[in-house]
This record gives sequence, structure tokens and C-alpha cells, in this order.
Amino acid sequence: MNDHWIPVGRLDDIPRQGARVVTTPAGDIALFRTLDDQVFALRDRCPHKGGPLSQGIVHGRRVACPLHDWKIELDSGLAVAPDQGCAARYPTRVEDGRVSLSLTPDTGCPNA
Repeated sequence: MNDHWIPVGRLDDIPRQGARVVTTPAGDIALFRTLDDQVFALRDRCPHKGGPLSQGIVHGRRVACPLHDWKIELDSGLAVAPDQGCAARYPTRVEDGRVSLSLTPDTGCPNA
């Protein structure tokens, strides 16, 4: 289990059904907040054409890429069928209204 977490702000800094971008040495990571205040983090690049997922529309636990409307699952980073691909997913945690992010992507995505 990864024990290296970086603080990235408050939960209220991320709009509900929206995103915020964190710039890291490995590239931009998009933090998404759902209506029920769950926070997910994905590499800010759609697996299709590299579109900025942070500029997409969040609905439920998915985000729609703003370029070609690919749907990406926030909890796995996987594209919704029939599309195929994966955006690397990063662990997040929320404690006392503060959001932390691990810079080590989950291993379930081959694009990590």
C-alpha cells in the first residue's frame, strides 16, 4: 500500500460534478468530485486522442471527454464499451475536508 500522500487542497476547492487539475512532474492529474462528494483522480488525458478529461462533463461516476465524447469510468479509468482504453487512476483520500493524492498510479491500467 502506498503511504506517500501529498495534500492538494480542500474538498470544497473541487466543484461538485466538476474537476480541478493538479500539475505534477509526471504530468497533469485531474481530480473529480461527484454529487455525493466522492473524489477520484485520473491522468488528465483521454486514452482516445489525449483530450483534457478535466474539461469534460461529470455525470454519475463517469466523465465524458470534451473532444469526442468518450465516457471514462472515474473509479477505474476504463473507457465505457464499445470504446477501449484506460486513463491511469490515482488513489485519493479525504480526511476532515482535506484531499490528498498519491502520485503512484493504480496498477490496473496498462497506460499508467
